[in-house]
Amino acid sequence: MNKVSGKKSRWMIFFGILCCLVYFAGYMTRINYAAALVEIMSDLNISKQLASMAVTGSFITYGVGQLISGILGDHIPPRYVIVEGLIGTSLLNLVVPVMPNIYFMTVLWCFNGFFQAMLWPPLVRMMAENLDERHYNAACVFVSAAASTATIFVYMLAPFLILLQGWRLVFIFSGAVGLLVSIIWLLGTRSVASKNTRKNDKTAEDNGDGRMFKTAITSGLISIMIAIILQGILRDGIGTWMPTYFKEVYSLDNASSILTAVILPIFSIISVSAASALQRLVKNELASAALLYLTAFAAVLIMISFFSSSVLLSALLMAVITGCMHGINLMLISRLPLHYKKYGRVSTISGALNACTYIGSAISAYGFAYLSGRFGWRFTVILWAVTAFVGCVLCVINIRRWATFTSQ
Repeated sequence: MNKVSGKKSRWMIFFGILCCLVYFAGYMTRINYAAALVEIMSDLNISKQLASMAVTGSFITYGVGQLISGILGDHIPPRYVIVEGLIGTSLLNLVVPVMPNIYFMTVLWCFNGFFQAMLWPPLVRMMAENLDERHYNAACVFVSAAASTATIFVYMLAPFLILLQGWRLVFIFSGAVGLLVSIIWLLGTRSVASKNTRKNDKTAEDNGDGRMFKTAITSGLISIMIAIILQGILRDGIGTWMPTYFKEVYSLDNASSILTAVILPIFSIISVSAASALQRLVKNELASAALLYLTAFAAVLIMISFFSSSVLLSALLMAVITGCMHGINLMLISRLPLHYKKYGRVSTISGALNACTYIGSAISAYGFAYLSGRFGWRFTVILWAVTAFVGCVLCVINIRRWATFTSQ
């Protein structure tokens, strides 16, 4: 390796670290509500359905925001879209503790979802433009790991902060971290501040947006989007309601229920690495996603068979299921948009696909609360199996079409 290529490689690694920091802070300021959810319900004496409205609303605004920020990220310098989103979500986190009731918190958290949506699509575009394929693939894995690490951090820290001064301190701490990372991001990305969008726009113009969308349809993108929605249902539905599940099924206290969720992101880090290794073997994102869905389906079947028999077994199986969903997320949301780089719409495709995740997340945030309250947790878990099976089928029927598309 010569001096120039060595310097370029070091810069790519540094840039990848900055991206990880942004996503770490983004997840801290997003997942903290779910981490404190059990305590919020107890402290404010509200129902699961009422408490879930903030999560449902934020997932909806996040999904809509993904479409908007995806388009913005392809037309204006994405560096500024990212910092505006991070500062916005950080400030909202700092304001949550002074809200007088759950209704004001719900409105605020819906705005938080929109600011959160300003992070991922422009981040994907920046990684695609500033990293070669090897560093891009590595960055996708590490950014996903950063999100899981942030989740571990929040779920381990939340019980301590709650004991120290109540659930409001969780939001104050997260907001402070977000503002700090905003400053680091601005200073660290000064060298890419002048990235020109004209080249990106010209690429799209030369290829034709109409041709791009026609090709997207023939590549099976509609079915892929539905598979992503199902992934969002399982990933964020289980992540949001796991502490409540253990409190209601196994009668654990609030602190213990919250801590059980720490196993999810730990498994997710392992699963993302395993999914990346799987992709290197099969070399088809849809085939990798199908195998991960199949693994999740098997895990849910075991969970149904041994329902309410063991806290440890249930926690491990939930970890396997959500870990598989994070692996699918890596395949269908992180890796897949890179194949549309030649159309100059990486951010737009990324935003559209990630929006699908949060359609699923919004469905599960309220849906799991309603179903578990009306029909019980066993029935809800059975629906998880159906969701995983349908997701697997959707991926399988598109494997050949996707292979044809990526080989063009």
